[in-house]
Amino acid sequence: MKIMGWCRPFRDRWDQTSERCCYSFPCLSDPARRSSLGLKVAMVLLHLVYVGVLFLLDRDLIVKIKTETWYVAIYLLLFVATLAQYFFTSGSSPGYVIDAMRAANETDARFGKKSLTSKQPASSKNGNLVVTVEGSQLGRSLLESNSTTWTKLVMDMYPPGSSVRNWTCTYCNVVQPPRAKHCHDCDKCVLQFDHHCVWLGTCIGQGNHCRFWWYICEETALCLWTCILYIMYLKTNISRAWWMDAIMIVLLVTLSISLIFLLLLLLFHSYLVMTNQTTYELVRRRRIPYLRGIPERVYPFSKGVCRNLYNFCCVWSSIYTLESLPTAQELEAKSKPYTCLDVLSCRCCC
Repeated sequence: MKIMGWCRPFRDRWDQTSERCCYSFPCLSDPARRSSLGLKVAMVLLHLVYVGVLFLLDRDLIVKIKTETWYVAIYLLLFVATLAQYFFTSGSSPGYVIDAMRAANETDARFGKKSLTSKQPASSKNGNLVVTVEGSQLGRSLLESNSTTWTKLVMDMYPPGSSVRNWTCTYCNVVQPPRAKHCHDCDKCVLQFDHHCVWLGTCIGQGNHCRFWWYICEETALCLWTCILYIMYLKTNISRAWWMDAIMIVLLVTLSISLIFLLLLLLFHSYLVMTNQTTYELVRRRRIPYLRGIPERVYPFSKGVCRNLYNFCCVWSSIYTLESLPTAQELEAKSKPYTCLDVLSCRCCC
């Protein structure tokens, strides 16, 4: 009892300090945001440890700073760019369905509901809906407007006779367009849902998949370059203190494992980009109703490698692209095997 009474002042002081921190920094009051912030700090510290140990122990690298300044400058520039891309990707929106619905309703209201007069109100020539969203118009609360425009817009992308109830999210109560899925971690429906990245603390979807790919590419390059520097250090300084070599070997082993994982991840997502697929569609293909009857070697949303790469890299993040389901004729054309004439005419690219 005496020990508990002696610890009580420290506990009260700790509670007061925690309350002040939560009041000064509102992000610390939310457990999810607090864990996400802690993960970001851990990622930065992990990068600093791997690079900092190298600069502390490798004397040849210190000499290189004076003799070959450009070499170290490029390496440090890649290091900073990788961390900047990490925060840029983790803070970006994956493209939520509710934001696209709000943008469609605002666009319809602005133009006097002209979109209701056509079969596909805001669709382009290739059957894709493009909604331009200005950041100043997006609020955090749902607009209290009629969702008839959005419902009609989405249902036109499904086969005739489809029921609205089958494509309405039971959590968000919004009609999901094709390729959208509800994320239980973010508690929102995401356009072209790929996966929820724990390391970034956000979903990967239509709005940030390109940024995610570039982050993996930069992280892979940084990891590979750091591995090379570690190997060069061990080759030239193997006769020095054993504890330095032990530290470098342990770090090199963990770094090599991370490099293998990053290379596989980069190749996997490059394949997804060229075929216009998502991780969720590839893994859960048989569970998605509109993909069950399609053969595995057929990519229903692919428009050719070149156009897939263009749409992935060159479409701005402020534009929501809703893809309609392909027709039976389009699926039949895509399921045909390639011939020599198709290869010469670059059918796979167009």
